[in-house]
Amino acid sequence: MVLTRGSISLEEYLHWDDGADGVFELVNGNLVSMPPESDQNQQIGISLIAYFLQLGISKKLIRNQTAITVAGGRATARIPDLMILSEILAQELRESGQGTISSEMSPPRLVIEMVSPGQEDRDYRYKRSEYAVRQIPEYWIVDPMANRVTVLELVAGFYEEQVYVGETLIRSPQLGQLQLSAQDILAG
Repeated sequence: MVLTRGSISLEEYLHWDDGADGVFELVNGNLVSMPPESDQNQQIGISLIAYFLQLGISKKLIRNQTAITVAGGRATARIPDLMILSEILAQELRESGQGTISSEMSPPRLVIEMVSPGQEDRDYRYKRSEYAVRQIPEYWIVDPMANRVTVLELVAGFYEEQVYVGETLIRSPQLGQLQLSAQDILAG
């Protein structure tokens, strides 16, 4: 649900507090209420965090529900389901004292979105182009409805995709050899 019509700046978004609970993205200057995640998507996210910790990725580099500014016609800030930060970005966030990854900061190494019903265009189309412009080197689209995981690798400014289904092990350019398949991820 769009709450505003092109009237919110990025600075206003970063300080937005109307007293209401909820998660809001800023899309081309519009404040957009995000629906709550499904139980399945929440379980997938928790399982991925646990897996990343087992891989030895520091908890200081794993983020969920953290806003990141991205390019758009007007002010846009997205809230990915999960991110893996670089050491440099983690340091920049600590030094800034803020919880939003601004456009002046380095991009995260990996962004993961879980597709919700009716939100396919947002994750497959809009965020794909926004994350490419933001120079995020790897973007996963976890789609429980289509039973697939799409891994997008940034090559010369555009994403090249590899779609994974079933028990085929996922190849992650940023995380090296995973022992994780689409089936493992989607099982949550």
